[in-house]
Amino acid sequence: MAKKEYRAQDIQVLEGLDAVRVRPGMYIGSTGARGLHHILWEIVDNSMDEVANGHGDTITVTVHSDGSVSVEDNGRGIPVDIHPQMKVSGVEVVFTQLHAGGKFDNENYAHSGGLHGVGASVTNALSRWLNVEVYKDGKIHRIEFQSVEDNGKVHGGVTTSPLTVVGKTTKRGTKVTFFPDDRIFETVKINAETVARRLKELAYLNRGAQIYLIDERVPSTDALRNRKFYYEGGLSDFVKDINSTKIPAFATPVHISGESGGIYAELAFQYTDAYNENIFSYVNNIPTTEGGTHETGFKVALTRVLNDWARRLNLLKDKDQNLLGDDFREGLTAILSVKMSSVQFEGQTKTKLGNTEAKTAVEAIVNTELPLYFEKHKEIAEVAVKKALLAAKVREAVRKQKEITRAQKSIDSLHTVGKLKNCTGKKAEKNELFIVEGDSAGGTCTQARDRSFQAILPLRGKPLNAEKKRMEQILANEEIRTLISALGAGLGNDFKEKDLKYDKVVILSDADQDGLHIRAILLTFFFRHMRELITGGHVYIGLPPLYRISKRGQTEYAYDDDALEEVKKRMGKGVEIQRYKGLGEMNADQLWETTMDPKRRKLVKVVIEDGAEAERLVSTLMGDQIEPRRNYIIEHANFNKEDRFMEINDD
Repeated sequence: MAKKEYRAQDIQVLEGLDAVRVRPGMYIGSTGARGLHHILWEIVDNSMDEVANGHGDTITVTVHSDGSVSVEDNGRGIPVDIHPQMKVSGVEVVFTQLHAGGKFDNENYAHSGGLHGVGASVTNALSRWLNVEVYKDGKIHRIEFQSVEDNGKVHGGVTTSPLTVVGKTTKRGTKVTFFPDDRIFETVKINAETVARRLKELAYLNRGAQIYLIDERVPSTDALRNRKFYYEGGLSDFVKDINSTKIPAFATPVHISGESGGIYAELAFQYTDAYNENIFSYVNNIPTTEGGTHETGFKVALTRVLNDWARRLNLLKDKDQNLLGDDFREGLTAILSVKMSSVQFEGQTKTKLGNTEAKTAVEAIVNTELPLYFEKHKEIAEVAVKKALLAAKVREAVRKQKEITRAQKSIDSLHTVGKLKNCTGKKAEKNELFIVEGDSAGGTCTQARDRSFQAILPLRGKPLNAEKKRMEQILANEEIRTLISALGAGLGNDFKEKDLKYDKVVILSDADQDGLHIRAILLTFFFRHMRELITGGHVYIGLPPLYRISKRGQTEYAYDDDALEEVKKRMGKGVEIQRYKGLGEMNADQLWETTMDPKRRKLVKVVIEDGAEAERLVSTLMGDQIEPRRNYIIEHANFNKEDRFMEINDD
């Protein structure tokens, strides 16, 4: 158990600060919107660690009208006494020294998301200014930092006002307010919906936590100005939310928890009418999108427990073979949250847990607690087993179909003849596959490409929407089989990233309704059955220009309406504007110059930042429930946008 007293001597200093502004990507991933929100997450995670370790229960995030952001908690408050090694206050150490914090041992925090101790200092280094108020022992302690320019060089996180007692208070905790530096970030506008999704997730993961989001940029009469995230059901409510667009097999999710070997695990799951499995796991509130040892322990234990209950319920006879784990996970939505110390993540991205003891602990907890739950809810065990038995009946047919798919050279080559225009390059790590819509676009792209490393796969008609389709139905679709064959890496559990024939898979569709639908269908297929293709960073969206702007032999391209207005303003009167309705309207030279040339093109990498939110959106937009999709479109679509396909600007 973490000790109650938290003093400056508990903060361990590993090294100093200053290279953050030079190479911010090393610390926050990017200087775009994702990196901007990352510096907010670092502060939020510090407050969440206080709550998760039992030292507080409330966090308030405020986006101020001037664009600055505050994060306030009612935890213990950052230490304000003098650090024995650094000879300055503990607050100043935390915000000016990399790898400084109270989380490198297990005494102050039994479990923590901020394992590397760089969060607060990185946020400080990449802000125009940052202020901290600590409410401790009846006093308000305040310290101020700024990015200061000296001889043409900007130094981030410089202490401009030392820690000072500025008043009295009955509160306790810490409040951090900062303004992101627009000299570092491409945008400094915080997206309230991005923040809301993360805070909502944290509230689900920490039952009883009260998390508030205040957006002062919104009128006081707007419901989105003040939001509260609080869920008494915790993970059960989380599962219900994810399954809101599906039909559940039973109303109340299974919800168990326990501790083994100093590791605490909490699990909630529910079966639905879907065919795919969805397991979302977290370690100390950090999403582990690539899974890890804790997920493995859960899967092993779930299979063992349900096989035992299948025989206990006489649904499996003595002579029958055990059902497979895949059978028990068809249609499963599960949330697994693990709290532990000394976490070892694989890689720098904190997306896969590597601790072997986590597998042992989770397996032991599920093996113990799940049978006890089924003793009280035998009907749920029966539903789970019967659903698995149904899945097992079609497994043999799926296996045979997969064997056909694996025989790519002898069978699928028949489907790719005349379709795939392959490249001559033999090094997969340099090759690119462009998936395009129809023969017209395929022909233009084939003429425009660099044949040495760019392959073209035109789709003839729309592929099957893989959402809520069984595997044998998916594999019966010719366009899907062609795509699987072209990629060469297999499907589902058999997918092997190392066998991928192309490093980049670029979806290049028209910017119209059909083109966007094809993009959604392909992304749904990849998300459901080739997720490693996305998590491995191989899927991209190609962005052809929307407009061609010409004037007296001068030509420029615009990729959106804002860029169009900038070009029109720059080129002046008398410009001719062409709105491209499809790739087929562009000639090969234009397509290469704007969309396929690696030096000039614009590609958007597809990433899964929030697995649960991605699952919810895919189910909403691609599932067979009409009402949720209708509501989403009404809420998010812009029905007032005027689209002009050709105009002459004579202003």
